[in-house]
Amino acid sequence: MRLVDACVECVTEIAAAPRQVWELVSDISTSARHSPELQEVEWLDGAEGPVVGACFSGRNRNSGLGEWRTVSRIAQVSQERVFQWEVVRFNDRRHGEPLAIWTYTLEPLEGGSGTRLRHGMRFGSARGPVHEFVERHPDREEQIVDGRLALLRTGIEQTLAGVKAEAEAEV
Repeated sequence: MRLVDACVECVTEIAAAPRQVWELVSDISTSARHSPELQEVEWLDGAEGPVVGACFSGRNRNSGLGEWRTVSRIAQVSQERVFQWEVVRFNDRRHGEPLAIWTYTLEPLEGGSGTRLRHGMRFGSARGPVHEFVERHPDREEQIVDGRLALLRTGIEQTLAGVKAEAEAEV
């Protein structure tokens, strides 16, 4: 896959109401509890919850890429439906446009039997570390992008499994 087309999305069905799943996915600490890369998060500038424009910091780590920090901005909040944030800073570099856009989408299952939860990421329009790596190795673009997406897919699947386990334990 080429970088301009790169995105990943995973889905799971959870035996819990959308309201209950929403409480988990709109809590930024939930992703940090379950993601193999996202280690910790913290609201910034006095923000206390998920409202459009609120920012939070994240500390990330993986064995291949090392450790890095991000700042994300909440881009969309549709109660019990969509929670989306954009990564706008990588380490100390600010970007006007997002580096990545992360989204949780919830939809009730027929008959009120639970929630279908999608979680995904797509690269934004800002140039980030993956872009720079591809530029240094243009002949390996597909391999680089496929490798990064595979890591992200694994992390998203683990995060969804954790959200599912937490939500279903509360039922």
